[in-house]
Amino acid sequence: MKTKLLLASFTALACGAAGLLAQAPAPAAAAPSSSWTITPAIVSQYMLRGARLGGLSAQPIIDYTSGPLNFGLWNNIPLADRVPGQSNPEIDPYGSYTIELAKDLTLQPGFILYLYPAARKKDGFYKMTFEPSVALNYTVEGVKLTPKVYYDTVLKQTLIEGSVAYSVPLKEAGTELAFLGQWGTFKARDFLENSSPKTKNWGDYWLAGVTLPFQLDKSSKLSIGWAYTKGTDNFVKTGNAPKAANSAAVGRGVVTVAYSISM
Repeated sequence: MKTKLLLASFTALACGAAGLLAQAPAPAAAAPSSSWTITPAIVSQYMLRGARLGGLSAQPIIDYTSGPLNFGLWNNIPLADRVPGQSNPEIDPYGSYTIELAKDLTLQPGFILYLYPAARKKDGFYKMTFEPSVALNYTVEGVKLTPKVYYDTVLKQTLIEGSVAYSVPLKEAGTELAFLGQWGTFKARDFLENSSPKTKNWGDYWLAGVTLPFQLDKSSKLSIGWAYTKGTDNFVKTGNAPKAANSAAVGRGVVTVAYSISM
């Protein structure tokens, strides 16, 4: 799953203004702003952490944010080159909570619940896995750095990921180019359902991409993105058998077209 992805400023008061505020009653805390965002999206390839899980796919998202809280539902509906069981379809509830630690620094615990209703256990697929995570978000000179750790409690998988994001304004066009780079490494100790002895899977992956959003009106926008992602050193090993290369770990370019409306 794509990952999702979520952002604080401080204001200094002059001494005279502070004195006036000290004499006045403290204002009531503002209610946290909240919004719903619905995003239909199409991707040319379904790639997850360097593994190809399908071809052309619809990936609609329903997302709710209220202050530091964020919840949503991400879906993958394969339209071509289906992978039986694993991505046919996939439904992922997710959530996170953003904690401000300092200026431009936040801590973000979260989770993803992966649901595969049509997965066939006899083929080694899980119908559900659960992945809590914790991330640090630090922004310096407009560059957002995000180290993140995930642990899948079903796959018994530890994953460490780092990402860097930067936007270049295109003032004349009224938009921006949003760049993203990512690298991750993982190891799962229980990769397949009902595997005896246990099956391990480990590997690395990286991604580099850019998105161009167009604000259509106050509440809606169209985004067009392209990214290249690749899985490397990805192996599967059952018990004492020799390790085998994971054929799903490949390099692919992915085109994404998404329309989002907020309310």
